[in-house]
Amino acid sequence: MTDAQKKENLLWKVKCVIYDCDGVLFDSLEANNKLYSDICESLGRSPLTEEELRYIHMHTVFEAVRFITRNDPHLEAEALERLKQTDLRRYVAYLKMEPHLLETLERLGKAKIVRAIDTNRTTSMPHVLELFNLRPYFDMVITALDVKNPKPHPESVLKILETFRLGKEEVLFVGDSEVDQQTARAAGVRFIAYKNPDLASDGLIEDHLEILKFCC
Repeated sequence: MTDAQKKENLLWKVKCVIYDCDGVLFDSLEANNKLYSDICESLGRSPLTEEELRYIHMHTVFEAVRFITRNDPHLEAEALERLKQTDLRRYVAYLKMEPHLLETLERLGKAKIVRAIDTNRTTSMPHVLELFNLRPYFDMVITALDVKNPKPHPESVLKILETFRLGKEEVLFVGDSEVDQQTARAAGVRFIAYKNPDLASDGLIEDHLEILKFCC
């Protein structure tokens, strides 16, 4: 980061940091691979491809199921039914929390900065929060079930802004995918890319503690 960028960052006056979940708070590749591979096996189809796994990582469960069942309505209905019967806690255990996350969240909290999650996860999110004891660290959590239009639609971000009466210039969105980038852009807030230099962004971080240089 250049001296000019550092000077500009001091003028941001950040009051809220919004985090994506998968790929940002957690390395979820193994968990997603295991869950959807089991679904594929139960449907009698071939294992997940790399393309399918990448797609699953960035989309809602409903979009993921539609993608892996090739838009076959009968297979899609069967897959969704199997998901309903699945104890998702078995797969949450495969998530790996990213380094320095809790320390960063604690420091943001002490600085009176709103901490939020904006994820396309659905019914599994409560299990994630419970298993990793994350509820005390976040002021608001929005899943795909809490909005009519999940990411990359800006509805979720705008809901956070409205709840805390924030201006768009006071918010950072931290994500690792094009879906996150599109969400931030659609909502008109700054986007910080996490471990993904290929995304156009207002800043790039490789470690959670680096977010503090933008707001603390």
